[in-house]
Amino acid sequence: MKILDNITNTVRADLRVEIKRGSKISVAAACFSMYAYQELKKQLESVEEFRFIFTSPTFVKKKAEKQKREFYIPRLSREISLYGTEFEIKLRNEMTQRAIARECADWIRRKAKFKSNTTGENMTGFMTVDAKDAQTAYMPLSGFTTVDIGCERGNNTYNMVNCMEAPFSQQYMQLFDQLWNNREKMQDVTDVVIENINTAYAENSPEFIYFMTLYHVFSEFLDDISEDVLPNEATGFKQSKIWSMLYDFQRDAVLAIINKLEKYNGCILADSVGLGKTFTALAVVKYYENRNKSVLVLCPKKLAENWNTYKDNYVNNPIAADRLNYDVLFHTDLSRNGGMSNGLDLSRLNWGNYDLIVIDESHNFRNGIGTHSNTQENRYQKLMEKVIRAGVKTKVLMLSATPVNNRFVDLKNQLAIAYEGNSENLDELLNTTKSLEDIFKQAQKAFNAWSKLDQEQRTTDALLRTLDFDFFELLDSVTIARSRKHIEKYYDTNEIGKFPERMKPISVRPCLTDLNNAINYNEIYDQLMQLTLCVYTPSNYIFPSKLQKYKDLTHNKGENLTQTGRERGIQRLMSINLLKRLESSVNSFQLTLTRIKELINGTIEAINRFEKYGSADISMYEASRDDWDIDDENTEFFTVGKKVKIELADMDWKSWRNELQQDADVLELLTLMVADITPEHDTKLQELLRLLDEKITHPINPNNKKVLIFSAFSDTAEYLYDHVSMYMKDKYGLNTAVITGTIDGRTTIKGFPATMNNVLTCFSPVSKDRDVLMPNSRNEIDILIATDCISEGQNLQDCDYLVNYDIHWNPVRIIQRFGRIDRIGSRNKVIQLVNFWPDLTLDDYINLKSRVETRMKITVMTSTGDDDLINPEEQGDLEYRKAQLKRLQEEVVDIEDMSDGISIMDLGLNEFRLDLLDYMKRNGDMDKKPSGLHAVVPATEELPEGVIFVLKNINNSVNVDNRNRIHPFYMVYISTDGEIICDYLNLKKLLDDVRLLCRGKSKPISEVYERFNRETDDGRNMADMSELLSEAINSIIDVKEESDIDSLFSAGGTSALMSAVSGLDDFELICFLVVK
Repeated sequence: MKILDNITNTVRADLRVEIKRGSKISVAAACFSMYAYQELKKQLESVEEFRFIFTSPTFVKKKAEKQKREFYIPRLSREISLYGTEFEIKLRNEMTQRAIARECADWIRRKAKFKSNTTGENMTGFMTVDAKDAQTAYMPLSGFTTVDIGCERGNNTYNMVNCMEAPFSQQYMQLFDQLWNNREKMQDVTDVVIENINTAYAENSPEFIYFMTLYHVFSEFLDDISEDVLPNEATGFKQSKIWSMLYDFQRDAVLAIINKLEKYNGCILADSVGLGKTFTALAVVKYYENRNKSVLVLCPKKLAENWNTYKDNYVNNPIAADRLNYDVLFHTDLSRNGGMSNGLDLSRLNWGNYDLIVIDESHNFRNGIGTHSNTQENRYQKLMEKVIRAGVKTKVLMLSATPVNNRFVDLKNQLAIAYEGNSENLDELLNTTKSLEDIFKQAQKAFNAWSKLDQEQRTTDALLRTLDFDFFELLDSVTIARSRKHIEKYYDTNEIGKFPERMKPISVRPCLTDLNNAINYNEIYDQLMQLTLCVYTPSNYIFPSKLQKYKDLTHNKGENLTQTGRERGIQRLMSINLLKRLESSVNSFQLTLTRIKELINGTIEAINRFEKYGSADISMYEASRDDWDIDDENTEFFTVGKKVKIELADMDWKSWRNELQQDADVLELLTLMVADITPEHDTKLQELLRLLDEKITHPINPNNKKVLIFSAFSDTAEYLYDHVSMYMKDKYGLNTAVITGTIDGRTTIKGFPATMNNVLTCFSPVSKDRDVLMPNSRNEIDILIATDCISEGQNLQDCDYLVNYDIHWNPVRIIQRFGRIDRIGSRNKVIQLVNFWPDLTLDDYINLKSRVETRMKITVMTSTGDDDLINPEEQGDLEYRKAQLKRLQEEVVDIEDMSDGISIMDLGLNEFRLDLLDYMKRNGDMDKKPSGLHAVVPATEELPEGVIFVLKNINNSVNVDNRNRIHPFYMVYISTDGEIICDYLNLKKLLDDVRLLCRGKSKPISEVYERFNRETDDGRNMADMSELLSEAINSIIDVKEESDIDSLFSAGGTSALMSAVSGLDDFELICFLVVK
């Protein structure tokens, strides 16, 4: 008898001597590893038979009863150790497992039999070798792995094995035979073992590797998913009409939204313009209505028509069969206390009783509490108080195309709606280390630092690296955002239809007029700068001693926007508005001049009457709707407060009259200056007619004559209609229509009821289902002139040519306008955007705007002593607008590319989780699959040849600094020549790539895998791959060191000293994808 210490004398060495040709080997052990087979391959090839007993139930059909707990290596790891135990990772990382598995399976079929203990009884492991002339027994032997036979140390302090000859060894042989033949306790598992080893060398489908990656990466997420937060299929919402109308990417969003609403009570859906957010939201509404919840939709007034159509019994409601039954109210209703709105009586409305609120265009709520004037209770607070905190628990779904511009606060304010303004509510649900407030502070700090970088360094990547892990975790939990690029890339666009191709925008800069010695923009601006517009601010002239009297009057109970605040707001808006209207059209400018002039003259007359007769009241000015564009009209100044009469006796009317007179003179002069610019000499109008001629005679898509013209002001729209409609009808016989928010539409079709819906239907008959709505109508409207009342949420994709007759001050608006025709499934090949710019350089233009704004602020200062000059935030805004407008001259941009800011598109991981859940539902668990599997896929233009490795860090020391969002897993994409294409910090991109390469490929792709197998000699020669793997692991360590060094110089301590990744042995290869 001798003792093998497995250090100098190993079991392996002994077996190599003892096993002779024709020996019989019997092993009883906890597990069998194919790497141990490989070590003794030559000897095992020559044996006559090999019998193996698994000492605890392994691979058996019926499970041992539950109460007998297993104390040894749990069953799962026993079964997986076929492909190598956790101490054989090094061998697995050589990636030769495929070749070994194939040989091992072949050998088992010929020579080996496996049985397993089916009871819970304990058995100690041993092994016997019966050569003809000698019998040897080895004991104890816990498993048949490279560790147990002494090739690797494993984690044993000592590993002594006794080696016995006859007669002792014979007792062991008898014992083995007894066990082997005991039917009760043993079950044959040879077939199962072979089948399992097969999986290690079968060709895998790319899709399988994609899901395997997800399974590992998101394994923790699987643990915390509970059935309550997953959409409950039993409600039957998947049988609904709306569900059948959604595209795949919309369905994904619906399921994700329901999941987030259940879990976090709120969700922001920020798909970009033209991706059908309304339908996605309707499916969510349907889900909740099926569960008997009451739903409220809050939308801007101009979108009411849209939302109402989907719930009413109309012929053009595609989902009438679903009988949706939500209420629709408007953003502005939150500021009202009574009156009717959209058929509901606001004074009796139980705001607190809604279970789900859908807020369309929720970016209108991005100014949280206490912005404008600190005294005013804005809609945001109303929403909080009336709806969210009151009554039943309310879930909030926000739809917004632009939730982040350059301030993360905007995003925070929208989220706050969901967690009822109390951030602890959300902190508990999120698994982040910091609180919500801190996360946002840090993100804003990172963002500000990033925005100060030079243009070259200011890439999205650079920002993603500085943002905190928690920030992603947070966005991931509560937002869903996809861009067009994303949809085109990751979904099958054949079924969806393509987006049209955008041509380079045409920029037109007509001067004001073609008259000689006529006036130009700059001269008008100079005059405008002299206006004080004091007619809007009578309160400034009230004697200090009399102020109190009016304070009490104007604070009409509950509405706490002061009269002065309102007046000043209107004054400031009006001065900027004059500029906007001049840019829009000379005609609108003239109208406004006349309106202000009449107002001033009226006021001066009243003062004169007072001087003469001693009595006259001045009522505060109420602005007329026509003067404003849609954004200004939406401000509180016009919805809050009542008229107040001021007695002139309480005013310093003399100074007021002098200033009014000065304004009147300037206005008189301005009116004269522009008086001779008639339509014939209005260069801008003539330019538009020329463009229309060009478009009709040379259409950009065959036979498409449609043109959509946007203006910010209804006056301009009417003016254009008056001139364009005659021109088009006479010259080409085409019909024109105009839609503004204020009046009913007008069209050149005789006897046509020009409601907004009718007009849009005849303008875009295909996308608006004219055949259903007006089956007998053949009316075509080819030219549509409109204000921004249709710039959001309408689908007018029959049209391929869009004109911005005036550039809106908010660049996002321009993109939204374009989104009317730039939509999925458009029939047009190409679409064209035309922008009219004022005849100035962009810098002059932007500076002008800031000059006017500053000017107004100075007026405010002098009259009140507030020093509220342009604050840095607005300065930033101006810079930002400038950059955006610059880009708009060159190209059509998506909102998400628009900002120098960042879009939430870059950040979420949710769709991967949903993919995985779906797969698990259909195919069950993946925990028995060996690691180290691979698939081969063809390379694409964007994704070059190389390998994507998915690794697991085994000693959890790597991610101390929390940079890797899926620690302990790491993914690296490395090209065949060892270049890192995408490193582990850029996780979203990597997962997107894998998804793109694999999704939908459920069969192995033979032309690429055959080539790969030839190159690697069927997996025997994996040296190149192994080399790439170590490069990849080194890259993780390098990137880690770089980011450590960065952290030395950053606040909050360094991560350099805390964790080290020492190399290959610290990582286990989970799976890899070869891109050929």
